[in-house]
Amino acid sequence: MKIVTIIGARPQIIKAAALSRAIHNHYADRIQEVIVHTGQHYDDNMSQIFFDELQIPRPDYNLHVGSASHGVQTARMTEGIEALLIKEQPDFIVLYGDTNSTLAGAVAAAKIHVPIVHIEAGLRSFNKAMPEEINRIVCDHCSTLLFSPTHAGIENLKREGFPVEESGPSTLRQAQGSGTAKPTIDNPKVYHCGDIMYDNSLHFANIAEEKTDVIQRLELVAKPYILATIHRDTNTDYPERLSAIFRSIIKLSEECQVVLPLHPRTAKLLKTNLEEALQKQIFSCPNIKLIPPVSFLEMIALERHAQLVMTDSGGVQKEAYFFKKPGIILRPETEWVEIVETGNAILADADESRIMEAWQHFKDNPPTVFPEIFGDGHAAEFMLEQMLLTNANN
Repeated sequence: MKIVTIIGARPQIIKAAALSRAIHNHYADRIQEVIVHTGQHYDDNMSQIFFDELQIPRPDYNLHVGSASHGVQTARMTEGIEALLIKEQPDFIVLYGDTNSTLAGAVAAAKIHVPIVHIEAGLRSFNKAMPEEINRIVCDHCSTLLFSPTHAGIENLKREGFPVEESGPSTLRQAQGSGTAKPTIDNPKVYHCGDIMYDNSLHFANIAEEKTDVIQRLELVAKPYILATIHRDTNTDYPERLSAIFRSIIKLSEECQVVLPLHPRTAKLLKTNLEEALQKQIFSCPNIKLIPPVSFLEMIALERHAQLVMTDSGGVQKEAYFFKKPGIILRPETEWVEIVETGNAILADADESRIMEAWQHFKDNPPTVFPEIFGDGHAAEFMLEQMLLTNANN
């Protein structure tokens, strides 16, 4: 079986590591993987280090698309991916998440009838103002095999008309398309399989402790700290929202150290979207550690040792949960509703009072129970088995 894996942003590089590792360890004689990097987000500091650090195979192709408007970027990627699919003739194209690379891969493959595997299917924020929401919906509705990390994702797909049926009790609940016909774009198959990032977190947690010194370097050993990340344009591009978040960070720093790896967009917009007085407070506060972007292993180490995680990143929300850390979500909604429903994260948006209330709540009531809602750490192997089975039956 040949698969083409599409990656375009750092989170997708990390997710792809789990699938590539499972192929190398268990299916090297049965599955050929061709990796295509669209170049959606690519520079040596933010992408190449991930291939080196996570020991991911180098991409077989790089489309070098680079930054552009949504329409221009997606069009260039669609054109490049279509040409490579025609050349490689894969049995499946594998798409991750909800980026423009995901959308481009879905459109290109669907038009020339290459079956699509969507990893992280069924996630919904129910906010179509988010480009990611459009991307994930389109990809789901073009896919043949849909792998959902959560029960909520399964329910979302069911509400949208996907033919979902239970097929017996299992920790990896399999739900399948109606009838016995082979899966197709018109008769897709849906699985609850657990989260591929949970596979990675389990695999890399101990490696991170051995190979990084970020905790020692930042002098955080045995010191409580809050880990914060801010990168979404809905926060960085609006001065009132960015100001509210950073006023909260200043208040939090009065009680606890705050470590903030600065995304390039955030670093740039701090100087234009924050008042000068607020900037001075932030850069002069000894309890606020503004640091450059960190590697994946460093991020895992920071998450694992933090007292609390505050973020607008979907991936970081989950990773905080994986490492049993409470989370403050700097968005009005989340695709990962389960972590809020369990009481281990709070939606605070960019609201100063709500952020401080969430901090006080978790300080007074630190969560101790984190139900296993993201699978058993073997999601990648399960996905590959189902691809092989489907391919054999075709």
